[in-house]
Amino acid sequence: MRLRHILIKVDDQDKALAFYTSVLGFVKKHDYDGGKARWLTVVSPDEADGAELVLEPNRDAPARAAQQALHDAQFPPALITSRDIQADFDRLAGRGVKFLGPPRRMGPVSAAFFDDTCGNFIVMAQQAG
Repeated sequence: MRLRHILIKVDDQDKALAFYTSVLGFVKKHDYDGGKARWLTVVSPDEADGAELVLEPNRDAPARAAQQALHDAQFPPALITSRDIQADFDRLAGRGVKFLGPPRRMGPVSAAFFDDTCGNFIVMAQQAG
């Protein structure tokens, strides 16, 4: 078995696609309109066949309430790995990404939390080494 898809709820798929590709630098992998639902995924440009982040529309009231509660608590539904967290922090902050603060050491990793503009706080982390 292997991990293939990581699903996050987003309030607007087009806005999410723009943020995750134009701002963060991911690449669109799939964009299918299934009639009732749109299957939209992005991947790391370094791992085109790696795990896909599914940008799932947040249409149902229970899902919206859960997403809002997690956002208000600044609880991230996803973790993005960085090879150089300070350089990525500087690059993304320069593109207008709103971080909760600069990268900080949290045990064996350095981490920085940011708002993805689509209803989520995401954590970016780098393993100490």
